[in-house]
Amino acid sequence: MPKFHKRTFIYCLAVLFICLSLNPQVYSKSLEDLALYHQAWKLVNTKFVDQTNNNQDWAKWENKYDSQIQSPEDAYVAIDTMVASLNDPYTRFLKPKDFEEETNSIRGSLKGIGVQITERDGKIIVLSPLEDTPAERAGLQPDDEILSIDGVSTKGMNITKASDRIRGKKGTTVNLLIKRANTPNRIYTIERDEINLKSVSTKPLFDTTKVDNEIGYIRLSSFISRNAATEFRTALEKYSDKKGIIIDLRSNSGGLLTNAVLIADMFLNGEIIVATVDRDGYKDTCRSSKKYVSDKPLVVLINKGSASASEILSGALKDNQRALLVGENTFGKGVVQEVNKMNGGSGMNITIQKYLTPNGTDIDKKGIAPDVEVKLTVDDVKKKNDTQFNKAQELLKRMITAQQS
Repeated sequence: MPKFHKRTFIYCLAVLFICLSLNPQVYSKSLEDLALYHQAWKLVNTKFVDQTNNNQDWAKWENKYDSQIQSPEDAYVAIDTMVASLNDPYTRFLKPKDFEEETNSIRGSLKGIGVQITERDGKIIVLSPLEDTPAERAGLQPDDEILSIDGVSTKGMNITKASDRIRGKKGTTVNLLIKRANTPNRIYTIERDEINLKSVSTKPLFDTTKVDNEIGYIRLSSFISRNAATEFRTALEKYSDKKGIIIDLRSNSGGLLTNAVLIADMFLNGEIIVATVDRDGYKDTCRSSKKYVSDKPLVVLINKGSASASEILSGALKDNQRALLVGENTFGKGVVQEVNKMNGGSGMNITIQKYLTPNGTDIDKKGIAPDVEVKLTVDDVKKKNDTQFNKAQELLKRMITAQQS
């Protein structure tokens, strides 16, 4: 055992005291950064839906970076590394700027190109472009794979980093290399803008589409804004004289669970809307309030870009035989995230529950199948021939006739 030198020990203490005296703020700041990491660890440890945390000993992460975190960036990298081990694309840490963006999107406004993305099998995939945004006008489509952003490959890139690169100041541009099925790879140059999130539109997807006078059409592009349910109700009441309603959820990648529940409640009469199951296996069933707004025949349009809250609404209406689903199989996101505000203005979205449709079906990674399958081909889009809408309208008119007789 080495000999203890008292003089050396006293010298080290003196150096440490001088360093802290010279810059106590640096020491205090590093403690704040370390506290942020531990806050993230605790949130996952107490809230993540999978108590095994992807079959690993979560305790090993608690003090893993204690000696390495000296700055906010150190903490961010450490948290991202820790969270990545959960192998859950929906549980993610948000830096202060990203958390502010998310908060603004819930309020109804954000900056960027207006595209929602996800991570699938290590690839960055477009869930959907938001309506009337630079991304939609540029021609981005659901299921497009983003190969690179401004020349930087997305291989191994997570959603947070991809979003950071896509966002930017209004008026600047971003170059996205897009891979699309049966189409040569292409670079899309898109100018960033301020995005005002309008959730509801009564204009059909294509301007050549003709809506029958007896039918009301409501396109819901997102459940993100807290105003989505109010906007939807206003549109629904506008169609009080119509005999049937088409709800278009195509390429709607979801948003707030509460919006899905509130909108489903407008069409149901005491039936189950959705059930959620937490990490302890506790099942909570949500029923409609018996204060429905409309009992008119319904057809809901869905496709592979319809996810999360879109699937909750679709599942509720389908399982209760309240609506006919037309289009393509949905995305398959059957889990619920909680938004957590953290120290220093950052945040974390954590998957805290899985959800089941009223019939008890777990649709995660499987999606919801339409009652009537109709494909919308690239050629249909070019010709502005909305085959899915046309079929929906045809079926709805039959439903109206049957109800009248």
